[in-house]
Amino acid sequence: MKKISIIIPVYNEKDTLREIITKVEQTSFCGLEKELIFVDDFSTDGSDEILKDYEAKYKVCKHEINLGKGAAIRTALKEVTGDIVVIQDADLEYDPADYEKLLPLLIENKADVVYGSRFLQNQGNGSFMLTHYLGNKALTLITNLLFNVTLTDMETCYKAFKTEFIKNVNIVSNRFDFEPEITAKIVKQGARIKEVPISYYGRQHAEGKKITWKDGIHALKALVKFRFEK
Repeated sequence: MKKISIIIPVYNEKDTLREIITKVEQTSFCGLEKELIFVDDFSTDGSDEILKDYEAKYKVCKHEINLGKGAAIRTALKEVTGDIVVIQDADLEYDPADYEKLLPLLIENKADVVYGSRFLQNQGNGSFMLTHYLGNKALTLITNLLFNVTLTDMETCYKAFKTEFIKNVNIVSNRFDFEPEITAKIVKQGARIKEVPISYYGRQHAEGKKITWKDGIHALKALVKFRFEK
């Protein structure tokens, strides 16, 4: 494996965007050649103007209306040319350096997909909102029961894929229900999924956190839908 494609969905993250780009640039990703793919999901806070500074260096896609994280990832996958695909949110909740822990399992062919779990030896600041913590635990438990797996953090952003596994998935979810959809569909593919611990620095809604309890309801519906979908 020689190249990694790093998908970065962006929606109103002007306060953290430049810093997260710098962190991604400074992370070696186990020495793989880096391909950065940004998708601006119709930001209205100036994030789109920041991305113009990177258009000559990286791939930058733009939505003409706000569609959601799942739709942004679907758009980015059309541009992927790497052997591995990872997803990096444009905020600072996750540290790109943690991908150094996930990638060796793919490079050494010990897994097809690797999840970074926030609940295995968490080294972040532990600032989960209680509702998010309980919601994550509940959705992960339901995932395990429905799909006969033993994950600890289905909703994590940090997922690393061998490219053929994620490109074989027809992603239909537009918003945060992308997470249960991709999990359901890669399990059905028979992918070998491993987890490793990562750090996490959670935000509050006042700091720009976008996911809400309504997204939890959509995630639950998605789990049931994709479990029984032919």
